[in-house]
Amino acid sequence: MIALGKYNNLEILRDTSVGLFLGDEEGNDVLLPNKYVPEEFEIGDFIDVFCYLDHEERVVATTLEPYVMVDQFRLLQVAEVNEYGAFMDWGLEKHLLVPFREQRNKMQEGQWYVVYCYLDEKTDRLVASNKLDKFLSNDTLTIGELDKVDLVVTRLTDLGWEVVINNKHKGLVYSNQVFRKVAIGDMLTGYVKSIRPDNKIDISLQPIGTDSLEPTASLIYQKLVSNGGSLPLHDKSDPEDIKAMLQMSKKMFKKGIGTLYRERKIEIGTDGIRLV
Repeated sequence: MIALGKYNNLEILRDTSVGLFLGDEEGNDVLLPNKYVPEEFEIGDFIDVFCYLDHEERVVATTLEPYVMVDQFRLLQVAEVNEYGAFMDWGLEKHLLVPFREQRNKMQEGQWYVVYCYLDEKTDRLVASNKLDKFLSNDTLTIGELDKVDLVVTRLTDLGWEVVINNKHKGLVYSNQVFRKVAIGDMLTGYVKSIRPDNKIDISLQPIGTDSLEPTASLIYQKLVSNGGSLPLHDKSDPEDIKAMLQMSKKMFKKGIGTLYRERKIEIGTDGIRLV
């Protein structure tokens, strides 16, 4: 079956005046228009294409790379607003519709929003929504504490940054634990810091526990190399100075330089640290 909103690996069946017809193992076929046909191909070759409905509601294939696929959350820009809703630029010729009923607040042309792309079962069309919570659930979790996870940043609250975890769950990164620049729509790697009894998930942007020592030490070492072998930071430095220069907390910094010192890679002086 040819899946809408996803990449399909399809066989080149025949070459026509309008493009290549591609097929799957079940006998379904789809047109890859001439504008997307590769310069070199042979009948029987397999090709990866993204499939969706064109302006005439026909299934069509493209080699363009969409900014979002079905069942994903991504930051997209509104290209147009009309009587049907907001149309998002997702990298393809036909824009992605966010119906008015799926808009948390009325969307404005030119503005950016995090949306969820899904297949509307009633119409078989790919559409999007920025009512994100209805597509997330923490009732049954597929992750555990200390797991490395993929994140999409959705909004800033009084407590911190809300994030989508692995396109399935909702989590929070507390503001006082963010040591780097973060913006809505950012796609980040995170770590499950804790799961509460009510299944609320706390996320860290830094590796947790002993796993954090080596990456932190490596980051400091790389900064030393790029800075000519020394940094004006030490274990008595102001936390804000450390955060500004290395985007990490003072606690993480002290662990990192401790590792480097034990491995005899640095010297620690009253004016800073330097490579041995």
